[in-house]
Parts: sequence; C-alpha cells; structure tokens
Amino acid sequence: MTELVPIPAAPAIVHQGGGLSLTTNSLSRRAKAAIVVRMLLNDGADIPLEDLPEELQAHLTKAMGSMRTVDRDTLQHVAAEFADEVDRIGLSFPGGMAGALSALEGRISPQTAARLRKEAGVREAGDPWKRIRDMEPELLLPILQNESVEIAAVMLSKLPVSKAANLLGKLPGPRARQITYAVSMTGAVTPDAVDRIGLSLASQLEDRPVRAFHDGPVERVGAILNSSTSLTRDDMLAGLDETDEGFANAVRKAIFTFANIPARIAARDVPRILRAVDPAALITALAGAEAAGLQASADHLLENMSARMADQLREEVGEAGTPKPAETEAAMAAVVTAIRQMESDGELTLISADDDS
Repeated sequence: MTELVPIPAAPAIVHQGGGLSLTTNSLSRRAKAAIVVRMLLNDGADIPLEDLPEELQAHLTKAMGSMRTVDRDTLQHVAAEFADEVDRIGLSFPGGMAGALSALEGRISPQTAARLRKEAGVREAGDPWKRIRDMEPELLLPILQNESVEIAAVMLSKLPVSKAANLLGKLPGPRARQITYAVSMTGAVTPDAVDRIGLSLASQLEDRPVRAFHDGPVERVGAILNSSTSLTRDDMLAGLDETDEGFANAVRKAIFTFANIPARIAARDVPRILRAVDPAALITALAGAEAAGLQASADHLLENMSARMADQLREEVGEAGTPKPAETEAAMAAVVTAIRQMESDGELTLISADDDS
C-alpha cells in the first residue's frame, strides 16, 4: 500500500480508545492508512492485505483497533490526500530482490533467477503450498517416502484430494498406512508450523539444478531418430545396442515410425489421421509400402477407413506404380510427422509400446 506523505491536515475529531480527542496536527501515516483501508472495505473492495509483510499487517490492524469514529471532513481530507498521492505515482517497483524476481518470472532465464535468488538469500514469494500443489507427483513422491510420517501427513493434507490419493497409491502398503494414521494426528498442528513446513519443503524441492533440457535423453534421441532415414536409424540403434542395450531398448520404445502404425495406432483414430495427412504423401507411402516391407502398415490404414475411400485409394495406388525408395521414405516420414503433430496437439494418443493388447 502506498505510504501517504503528511500534509497539513484540517482539524480532525477522532475517537481513539474510549475517549474523544480533538487533533489539530496531521494524522499519523498508520492512522491514515487505517482510514483508507476501512473506507475501501466499506465500499466492498477486495484488498489483498495478506500480501503485505506481517509487520505491516499487524501495524494496520492495531491502528484500526485503536480508532472508533472519524468525522466526515477528516475522511474527505484523507481520501483526497490518498487520491492525490496515487495520481502522482508514475511508476512503482516491487520492493526488494524477492519482488523483482517475482515480477520478472518467466522473462529471465531460470538459471539467472536461481543464481540471483541464491545470492540474495531470498525465497520464492507467495504461498509455498501453492507452489507445492502445482508440482508434478514424481517430485512429491520422494518426500512421502523419505520424510518423517508427520511431515508427510501434513503435505498430504495440503494437497488436492485427487493428487493425494494418487500419491498414496504409489507408496508401499505399510508406509501408506503409517502416513494415513498420522493424518489423524494433525488436528493440533498450528498454522505457523504448517507454513514453516511448507517453506522448508518448497525450498528443498526448488533447490534442484536447473535442467538444460526439458525432455529426457531417451525422448531427445528418439525424436532425432524419428526424423532420420531408416538406414541412419538402424545404424544408430545397432551402435547403441553395443554400448548400452538398456538405453537402446528405451529409445526403440520412444521411436514411432511407419512400421509402428499397426501396433500403436488405434483403429478409431485412422480416419482422423487420414484427414490430416497430405493425400499425395499418403498415396506414395501406400504405393511403396510393399517394396519397403511395410505392407502391414498400409493394410492397417486401408482396413480402418470407409470401404469407398479404401477402394478409391487402392485404385490411385495402382495407377501410381511403385515409387523410388527415397520417395517412399519421404512420404512415410510425412505421414509419421502428421501423426506426431496430432499427438503433440492432444488430438490422439499413441498406444504404449509396452501395451501388448
């Protein structure tokens, strides 16, 4: 809240405590702030006073508690002074490094923000539990596994019910039962203790090295090989098999190629995919599928569309003849790209490579 600069005040009658006093000097800044806040609250304004430092909240509350009534002339004088002060403000800045970092969140790099926060010794502003609630379950699970059951019970109680239930289901039975019982013992925990626990957990969870890459190595290699030629892809996978067979198998599951269509594309999704694929690329891919040893993928597409469209495509494929291998591979890559884009946009979900159904 803007602090008001004292100006000569009109005589004010203010009831303070239990007595009546006639004041001829300026009201204190705290008294003026109390008058302005009370006036705004009476008008139904939603003032985020909880964002003020606790010390200022306490001063404001005490100032309001010491006052009883203010005469109309004084109210108008303070309101005019407040409006004039606000009108003179051209630009305001957040107070301190914590406020500056919050204002610039998302506009400076995470690395810079983390370094500045560490150098200044400031924590994230705002409610730590809100930040914890927004975190992925994978980050929260270790807290439930490794912290004391009392801390785990408090965290579980502060999470949305659906997320808490999901996390509880991922814990071993004995540990889950211990935490569940501990929740029944949290009735006497004070708000101050809950806030301190939240600050500690948020600091612990946020004190992680900033990742240079959003996706993991398996996803990155899989994406690269998805866009590579089949010859390059096979050669790289063979090399990975020799170096790290487990990593190679994980990459294979992350890869989606034209050959994966029968296993990973649901029949119901085929018509929508066909509408998204360039017709010329689709015909070339289907025409070259048999020579490339991928007729099963072509059949999966043809068998899951309308009979009329399938007959029309088969006729066009027959007229097209067998394309060159390079043309076939480029067309199949275009089909795969369209499918991947639909997956990225949330328009379809690929069947998991681990699903044998």
